[in-house]
Amino acid sequence: MELNRTPWFESYPHDVPHTINPKLYDNLPALFDDCCQKYGKRNAFISLNCSVTYNDIYEKTCALATYLQKVLKAKKGDRMAVILPNVIQYPISVFAALKCGMQVVNINPLYTSHEILGVLRDSGARIVICLESITSEVLKIHDQTYLDHIISCSVGDCLSPLKGTFVNFYLRHFTHMVPKYDKDKVIMFNTCLKEAEDRTFDKVDIDFDDIAFLQYTGGTTGKPKGAMLSHGNIISNVAQADGMYSPRLHKGEEAILTALPLYHVFAMTINLMYAFYIGCTNLLIIDPRKFDDLIAQVKKNPDISIITGVNTLFNAFVNYNLFDKVKLSRLRLVVGGGTAVQSGVAQRFLKASGGIPILEGYGLTECSPLCCVVPYTQTEYNGTIGLPTPSTLARIVNIETGEEIWDKGVPGELEFKGPQVMKGYFENSKETENVFDDGWLRTGDIAQWCDGGYLKIIDRIKDMILVSGFNVFPTEIENVVSRFDKVLECAVIGVPSKTTGESIKLYIIRRDPTLTRDEVLAYCKKYLTGYKLPKHIEFVETLPKSPVGKVLRRYLKQNRLKV
Repeated sequence: MELNRTPWFESYPHDVPHTINPKLYDNLPALFDDCCQKYGKRNAFISLNCSVTYNDIYEKTCALATYLQKVLKAKKGDRMAVILPNVIQYPISVFAALKCGMQVVNINPLYTSHEILGVLRDSGARIVICLESITSEVLKIHDQTYLDHIISCSVGDCLSPLKGTFVNFYLRHFTHMVPKYDKDKVIMFNTCLKEAEDRTFDKVDIDFDDIAFLQYTGGTTGKPKGAMLSHGNIISNVAQADGMYSPRLHKGEEAILTALPLYHVFAMTINLMYAFYIGCTNLLIIDPRKFDDLIAQVKKNPDISIITGVNTLFNAFVNYNLFDKVKLSRLRLVVGGGTAVQSGVAQRFLKASGGIPILEGYGLTECSPLCCVVPYTQTEYNGTIGLPTPSTLARIVNIETGEEIWDKGVPGELEFKGPQVMKGYFENSKETENVFDDGWLRTGDIAQWCDGGYLKIIDRIKDMILVSGFNVFPTEIENVVSRFDKVLECAVIGVPSKTTGESIKLYIIRRDPTLTRDEVLAYCKKYLTGYKLPKHIEFVETLPKSPVGKVLRRYLKQNRLKV
């Protein structure tokens, strides 16, 4: 690394390494086995008030891996789709597939059957493990896929026998959440575990560079593509996260709140892989939208010391007065990701939590995902995504010329190199070629250098608004509006204009129902120059969001009108 091209090192805390050893383990099953041995008697996961230890997880994972290998004849390189929310079966399924040398294909369980079909067909998955509530949908599309086997899970499968029976009975007969399906065409999850009892697993030789995950993403453009993430990519990212966060943490003593879905790459790497590596007790939240239930579960587990989340989740913590209802005396690390944390939300969270800041991180699926982290020593929100993680190189390039930019405050496209960067997109050489720039991964994000080598994201290239020739970034306006105490949530898009090319449209969810358009404009005028002022303001009840809580501007754009 050239010292003049690593300005962020001057801002590293003294106990954060400049580089990491990416080969903590040869592969992810080795990480799994080692951590289960180290933390065997410690609770690994808590779900619906039931806990399982690392020893329990090891036993069930080995059983499922044995069934996959010996009964379903799964072999190295096969792909297995996992369509599960945050239930205990998720880590068991993922680690079992990895032990078999299979490639895991994570699929959002909220997807429609059409969306599930697209990923199943593109990936060529042979086996799928899904929740009982969507098994009927998978059966409908089965003939259009390459699937040989469907394994169906019930929510209560890994809970205590009494609790599991009650939960499954309740969901099947009182909530109508489980449509009827032909059980003769599927394999029940607990049947897999039972039938593995008298069989022996044959260890699989898995290389550091073998593919572990096909993680589907929209990438920088176009339809979803499968980012090929190797065992080495994920292990490297675990080591990078540990390099940045370990001075604040104590291995074998932490408890993490997992409200973000584990099938999303941020939670998969940080809440599952990294948390497993440091021996966390992991509180799994199946549906974080049911916030009263979330608070009730946190009340029963007040030893939470790590929280990961996105802007909307942190906003909800403040609005639901989480810190007044639960005294999280051990909380010491809060990490924000998935989308930019708005300054107003960060400031209110800092006050409500009693001085614990949200340390924003930045990443993307193609980077496993972590690339930048606000250091653990930061005590308040500074509006940046922090510093590149150890062994990561970052640069900003001119969008038009491709020339590198090292001057502070000059915007350009952010690019990365590092051991966490994917191998490419699955069977998509054209998109792989497009996303790499002479070995650097293009992010599609506009960023600028700040003092001390900190990086600040301005916005997505595709979301930039051009008003009478001036570049306007939605995030800047959203940050301003989010600080207005009468605003609960907001989002900004550009809409076509006959006079200025594009004009700015602001969507607001009101905290105070009396808030008016004139008040919003008066507030914006204090902080924004004329061409950045919203021309159109619409008050709404909800904003379209992804499963992790990211506001989906593209859906707002689909409904825009020419004005």
